[in-house]
Amino acid sequence: MHKFLLPNMTSEEKKAYLLLKSVIFHYHGLDEDEQKILDETADNLSAHKELEWANEFISEDYYTAFDRARDYLRDIMNGLAKEERLSYLSMVWDANNKKGYISEMEATAMLKLAKDWQIERDLIEMIKR
Repeated sequence: MHKFLLPNMTSEEKKAYLLLKSVIFHYHGLDEDEQKILDETADNLSAHKELEWANEFISEDYYTAFDRARDYLRDIMNGLAKEERLSYLSMVWDANNKKGYISEMEATAMLKLAKDWQIERDLIEMIKR
């Protein structure tokens, strides 16, 4: 399902993915395990500049970061195929599972994004599996 996210992603794709992952992890306050996952992702994608960009985006105004990220990501994601949009959220869902849990706040945030990207039903079906 995640075939399009390979180490040869463009810088813009890496930015979008890392912003998405970061903003979900920051939704309730970033913890040490989540930071480790973000760092590993940046290592795997050779995307440390893009992770730094995502961190700066969030730190500009922590309280509005999710809404600003929704606007930024909506423009990018709605230009992608449905399968790719779902894949981005699926990878973030999987990353949350990697830390051992998905908080209600994180799940709600991902559902809001899925609604923005017109894949809410698809995300729910994926979660059920």
